[in-house]
Amino acid sequence: MSAPETPQRLVAGRYRLRKQLGQGSMGTVWEAYDEFLRRPVAVKQVRLPADDSPAEEIEELRERTLREARAIAVVSHPNVITLHDVAREGDEPFVVMEFVVAASLAELVSANGPLDVEQAAIVGHAVAAGLSAAHAAGVVHRDVKPGNVLVSPDGMVKLTDFGIARNLAERTLTSTGIMLGSPCYIAPEIASGGAVTPRADLWGLGATLFAAVEGHAPYDAEAPAMEIVSQVVNGEVPQPAHDGPLREVIIGLMAKDPDARMSLREVRDRLHPLMPAPGSPVYDSLRLDPTPPEDARTVITKPYVSLDAPTETSPPLAQAPGPLPFHRPGARRSRGTAVALGVVSVVLFACAAVGGFALTRSVAGQPLLPVATPAASQQAAAPLRELVVRTADAATLAGEQGGSFSVPVPGDWVKFVEQRTARTLPNSTRVHWVSPDGTSEIVIERFPNFYPKHTIEQYLRVLDFRTPRYRAVGSTPLDRTATEQGLQLTYRAVDVVPPGSPGSDVNRTSIANILPTAKDLWVVSVTVPIDQEDTGRRGLFARIAPEFRVLSRS
Repeated sequence: MSAPETPQRLVAGRYRLRKQLGQGSMGTVWEAYDEFLRRPVAVKQVRLPADDSPAEEIEELRERTLREARAIAVVSHPNVITLHDVAREGDEPFVVMEFVVAASLAELVSANGPLDVEQAAIVGHAVAAGLSAAHAAGVVHRDVKPGNVLVSPDGMVKLTDFGIARNLAERTLTSTGIMLGSPCYIAPEIASGGAVTPRADLWGLGATLFAAVEGHAPYDAEAPAMEIVSQVVNGEVPQPAHDGPLREVIIGLMAKDPDARMSLREVRDRLHPLMPAPGSPVYDSLRLDPTPPEDARTVITKPYVSLDAPTETSPPLAQAPGPLPFHRPGARRSRGTAVALGVVSVVLFACAAVGGFALTRSVAGQPLLPVATPAASQQAAAPLRELVVRTADAATLAGEQGGSFSVPVPGDWVKFVEQRTARTLPNSTRVHWVSPDGTSEIVIERFPNFYPKHTIEQYLRVLDFRTPRYRAVGSTPLDRTATEQGLQLTYRAVDVVPPGSPGSDVNRTSIANILPTAKDLWVVSVTVPIDQEDTGRRGLFARIAPEFRVLSRS
């Protein structure tokens, strides 16, 4: 006799969660069923901060979740994913969106290579139309990239993730001086800490079209995030090798001066003559196999909320709206935390594009990479604040479990999460804490399911390949586990400033514990300017590395 099926969870008396589509540091995405309207929907279950976060911060995140969703809901366009609802079940917020049987442009290009002119023109024209509607409603996307463009088998193109797919554990540029986005597609003015305007989306559209016709991102997606952002801000703008009619559009959109970028109207005017007749089977030759939703008839049950119940109404969204339904009387709201949730489809959450990422900068208008001057060194050598034990999650976008850990970090260092890919190793998740001056960082990196197929020696080869001017200067064996012996490694690297850019190369030292577990490989590292190596080793690494704990294992 077979075991009984696990009951499917009903959210807000209406949305039945049927199948998990993806899981990562931002939350979990479900294929769900709306039992009122009898239709499939996508539901994002938001992951709130760890239990040790202040109660007022968690409350602020809930409130901003709904506030941001209300702002996005004003965008209505055929080329934009529709936000249906924001629901609450207990203390958890859920975002309910249109369910689309589609693949992301990132997946499409990865499986098939560069698009032809007609295929790319359809994508570019649709995304430009969606952005025009968003800008008219006062909404800036801020993260236009192939992973956020959905393409269905019939050629329908939809833009998703309108500024609400943000890690709830992170902060925003407006309050802390860090920025959010995907480094290969982010506009230079955002990467350098400038104002966010609709023109930033023009750069993202140009970079997305670049990837569509070239088959790869404008910048090296496997390079460290700090190196990519330095190239975006200080380097030359990449030129597409593609010599077709889309070349001028891409160059016109990827202008460093925001005011010089091609307008969305001109983009659409240029792309429209390149598009095929409506109904043409333009994508028939491509591998595009999104999974359709499950048969809805298997999950229909009677909802426990009455259809006759009064419908909640709310006034129009103001610039500074008052307390929202998630607000609890008496709870204080912390300043400087912004939240966002992702508008997701069946395949978006597990897209191969670089995940969410954030980066500390020093002062707006200055180079992102710190200049190696005595003043910077003195600032880095300032006494550390008291260490605070933080709990975080190194889950991946593919949903591998067992990523929870704790580690003591300086209380004023800023956290961000980065997803990385490698050709010869499993995809990894890197959780960073960066010093306020941007010169030093703590990184916890997890490679899920590393064993038994891989070894530390393979990891070291990839580290050598990825790290500019890598030089190992010392290693010490650590305790042996059931898999292999761990290693403490000290190595040096150089952050190279592009020729003609302000500032000078920065030499850094990293001290890392490479720790095998039953299946995963963990790397706990501290990186500091080379003249602070002793302080970094004795004053920081020696205090945090012994206290690192994996809280759950796969």
